[in-house]
Amino acid sequence: MYQRCGSNGSIQNIHQTPSSSNQNTEDEDDSGDNKASALSFKERRREAHTQAEQKRRDAIKKGYDSLQELVPTCQQTDASGYKPSKAAVLQKSIDYIQYLLQQRRRQEEERNALRKDVVALRIMQANYEQIVKAQHSVPGHNEQRLTDQDKFQVFQGIMDKLFESFESVPTNNFAEFSAGVFNWLEEYCKPQSLRTMVHGVLREQNYTP
Repeated sequence: MYQRCGSNGSIQNIHQTPSSSNQNTEDEDDSGDNKASALSFKERRREAHTQAEQKRRDAIKKGYDSLQELVPTCQQTDASGYKPSKAAVLQKSIDYIQYLLQQRRRQEEERNALRKDVVALRIMQANYEQIVKAQHSVPGHNEQRLTDQDKFQVFQGIMDKLFESFESVPTNNFAEFSAGVFNWLEEYCKPQSLRTMVHGVLREQNYTP
């Protein structure tokens, strides 16, 4: 309770209940808590954004560092002695990847060519084995004993003859090459043709009368 002077000069007693005083204090406290909470939320949000941005920058830097380690041309410094810029790292990485792709295509072409050679050699081997089997089945055939070196020379002579004939196969494109291989097989790799060629090689090396 406190007193105040009225307009007529009398003193009036004014009673202030504890509940109204407490209510004002609580309102002020709640308002302060709300402001602090809002400010704290903004600070946390700003801090989270800063950490995310720093994490993103670290990831980009780590990626560029990895490219510089993996790409040989990125490990070279320019004339000024500084490391290449990020743009230069990206361009050199692209150039290096294109180079690797060209190397891969070249290796695939070489592998396909070797596979074709293997197929041709297997066909020759099968035909040669048929010739040998047919010769062994001839009555009264006396097999001449040959050393491993002699056998290798005979085999080398046969393969030389086959490769000489194979040079006539066209290789301009796959269609012509495929047709040429089949024609070559029909002409030079039939059992009778191979038998005649083998006999000729043996005569050249004086293994038959």
